[in-house]
Formats: sequence, C-alpha cells, structure tokens
Amino acid sequence: MPVTDVLSLITRIAQARRIDDVWSLSVPYFRALGFSRVNYGHTRFRHDRSIGDPDDAIFLSTADPDYVRLYFRGGFFARTPVYRWALSNDGACTWAWVQKAYEEGRLSPEEAEAVRQNAQMGVAAGIAISFPESSMRAKGALGLIADKGLTHGDVEEIFATRQQEILSVAHMMHLKIIQLPGGGGRRALTSRQREVLEWVADGKTMQDIAIIMGVSPAMVEKHLRLAREALDVDTTAQAVAKAALMNIIFQRDPAPEESEVRLRAAASR
Repeated sequence: MPVTDVLSLITRIAQARRIDDVWSLSVPYFRALGFSRVNYGHTRFRHDRSIGDPDDAIFLSTADPDYVRLYFRGGFFARTPVYRWALSNDGACTWAWVQKAYEEGRLSPEEAEAVRQNAQMGVAAGIAISFPESSMRAKGALGLIADKGLTHGDVEEIFATRQQEILSVAHMMHLKIIQLPGGGGRRALTSRQREVLEWVADGKTMQDIAIIMGVSPAMVEKHLRLAREALDVDTTAQAVAKAALMNIIFQRDPAPEESEVRLRAAASR
C-alpha cells in the first residue's frame, strides 16, 4: 500500500466515532497483507497475571465463532506463550520464536499444549503487538494470524518489509479504541444511568440531581442502584470511577459498540 494510502487510512481511523468503525477500517488493511484472522484485546483492570473480569475488557476478533468462544470465553488465550510474552513486553514480534521454543522443549507443558491446539486449528504463524500503556492496570495487544499457506518465513518477510506501516496502523487503531466507549454486553448503561453518574462526578448531591433531572430523589437512587449493578460495583464512587475508565460517561456518543456486543454474544453461547 502506498504511503499516502496508509496515511489516509490512519487519518480515517483517528476520525472514527465508534469502535465498530475503527475495527471495520483496520481489519481490511491487515487482511490484505495476509492476516484475515485478527484478535484484539484490551483491559484496564488487570492484576498479577489476570486480565480481571472479562466483562470489563474489550475483545474483538474476525475469527470464526468456535475459535472466539475457545480463545476468549474459554480463557485459551491465557495459556498461549504469545499472551505471556505480551504481558511482560511492549513492542512487536513474529511467532517464529514460539515454534523454535516448542521444538527445543523450552515451553511449559501448558504452553506446549496450547501450541499444539492452535496448530490443529490452523493457527501457527503470525505477528503479536503488545501496546505500551500509561496505567499499570491496563494492557492491550493485537494478534495477526497468518492465512493458511503462509509460513513463519513468509511472515518474517512481510514484517521485515512492512513493519513501520503495520505498527502505525495498529497503534492508531489501539489508541482510538481506548478513547471510545468501552461498555458493552452486561456493562451497558441507559442514558439516565449515565446522566446520574455524570452529575455525581460533577459533585452534585442527590437532591441537586433530582431537581436537575426533574425526578424524585428515590428515582435518582434507583438509577444509581441499577448503574452499580450493571457495572458490578458496590458503591456509587466505584461506579463513577469505573464508568470513567471505560469511557462510558462524558461521551458524545456513548452507545454500546455493535461489534463488541456481537462478539460477546457469540462468545457466551
């Protein structure tokens, strides 16, 4: 792809208003390079070696529903050597090292089994990108799965010649996604629930909010209770903090993202 086309794509990604649009713009670029199956994940709530509650994370994939269910909902990703590499590193690498480590017996039994399972599903060569984060609790990563027929050597050649543009598109995609509303599935809030949380964040009292919204204090409390339940927290302060971290409140267009909802629905069946 000519440099001008890459710059145009990056600009369009930067101007996108929904995660679904960012994903739709980015995926064809990776597909054209030989990576039709793309996995992306981001969490703001990781601790130790866990990503936290999967319902608080963003998972996007172009893989088939069976692989999505296994990889995300089944927790398969956490057993792969590439995932463990991503947790400890920022940057990008091809997966050739995984095959070499497997052949030399340097992987743990769990990682080796994950490599064998992936191979059975046609997942062998690819590229991993682990994004740098400003928060210790956040982590985002992108996996580009090479199309069938492409070898580790083929991927090495693609990455050697197209590394800068691949990284540019991937980083813009990631930076845009984490700016947009990340609530979906069980974390979705109604417009009234978002509004009351925004007024609480602005320092308004229950009575203030009731007057501003033209409802009773009891109705305000009901909206707050439902917001706490949707966000799976115990206090309103936690709800405000979590909603802000997930970009659910104070957003111009805070509607749940279609692609994320579709993925969550597919992965939970």
